[in-house]
Amino acid sequence: MRSFGQVERIGVESTGSYAAGLTRYLVGEGVAVIEVNQPHPHTRRRRGKTDAIDAELAARHVLAQPTPVIPKQTTGIVESIRQLRVARESAVKSRSAATLQLGDLILTAPSELREQLSSAKTLRGKAGLCRRLRPDRGRLQDPLNAAKLALGSLARRILLLDNEIAELDAQLTPLVGRAAPRATSLLGVSTGHAGQLLLTAGQNIGRLRSEAAFAALCGASPVPIASGKRGRYRLNHGGDRQANRALHMIAVCRLRYCPRTPAYVERRTSEGKTKKEIIRCLKRYIASEVHVSLREDLRSLSLSP
Repeated sequence: MRSFGQVERIGVESTGSYAAGLTRYLVGEGVAVIEVNQPHPHTRRRRGKTDAIDAELAARHVLAQPTPVIPKQTTGIVESIRQLRVARESAVKSRSAATLQLGDLILTAPSELREQLSSAKTLRGKAGLCRRLRPDRGRLQDPLNAAKLALGSLARRILLLDNEIAELDAQLTPLVGRAAPRATSLLGVSTGHAGQLLLTAGQNIGRLRSEAAFAALCGASPVPIASGKRGRYRLNHGGDRQANRALHMIAVCRLRYCPRTPAYVERRTSEGKTKKEIIRCLKRYIASEVHVSLREDLRSLSLSP
């Protein structure tokens, strides 16, 4: 590219997935990288799709610069947190699936086996009993022995996933505490919530123009839905839904443990706000507070040796 002239900036699509390696290389070479979205479907229908057409559309997008989007930095501690969280979320989903399958198999197991497992009241307890089952592998044509083998396999899988999740949590806790000490000290912001909000913001949080941009990225910004003199707003169904869920759980925690939050809810209720609208407002305030803390945390992290 430099053989054609001076390179000012480069538009790259999928900077967080397929083009992550290319983005790291370009940033390392000191080139300004602008994230480019996929072409609009109308454009695709009119122009078609080839590598040359996609490259031209990306270049036109960068030259126009309607709203330059700087890609996330993927060479620091936040990227390490992301990788560990991906592994943890996969383990949690697998554990949930195995637990549900265990419960379903117990429901359809032979009656004598169900009675044997009935001493435990929870699925966790039943899984512990299932790990002690000893089927006769030479008589697996008998549904009783087949059920014992299947239940024991699922129960051991659940235990293995429990240990894997605990190991990942032990590594994530100090990493998130080092990256976001101020954010994790806020009321209701756990290590998991702070880790998710760190991933949403990115280590180069300065790419977000303001706390309002961060709130919009988390799906916590108000969306106007009325015209005329009366202004009404609805929930924002866009943005990062996992970050939105983290803000929602923080709001629920503060409704129970923060003395100021119930007073705020009572005041907004007297103004005619519904519960959903009040939760939306709470998430917006929390997003602003978390954004300030994350900016300070990541600034201190960049200055530390």
